[in-house]
Amino acid sequence: MASLKKLLKEKGYIRIPLTYTATQHLELKAKINKIEGNFILDTGASSTCVGLEAISYFDLLAEDSDVKAAGAGATNMLTQIAMKNLIEIKGWKTKKVDLILFDLKHVNEALVKHKAEKVQGIIGADILKKGKAVIDYKSMNLYLK
Repeated sequence: MASLKKLLKEKGYIRIPLTYTATQHLELKAKINKIEGNFILDTGASSTCVGLEAISYFDLLAEDSDVKAAGAGATNMLTQIAMKNLIEIKGWKTKKVDLILFDLKHVNEALVKHKAEKVQGIIGADILKKGKAVIDYKSMNLYLK
């Protein structure tokens, strides 16, 4: 039987290494509009998100949004949206991605408290769905097509 890695490579998937943070989150590097940042991979997040403090870092055009964000111990958070962005993750890319922008302070405080690196954002299910994602927890790799 062929290995998962070989099978997915034959089907056109790109292998993206993942690492565990000190808080046991899956972390990866990704680029937004050709600028690299640190991201948590969150299968439970419906949308890919960027922290408000990273808007200028990624050169995003933020607009107000009526959507309220919730998660990771915080609820009813005000959000903004940045439309039509390019996302690249180790050779895999997709255009016209709308990003949810909200305060990730509570997430980064928890990471720093556990001596983990801060993140600029969260890769959510929207990207995983577009990339027909496969997560191999044993080898700590994400595969996107």
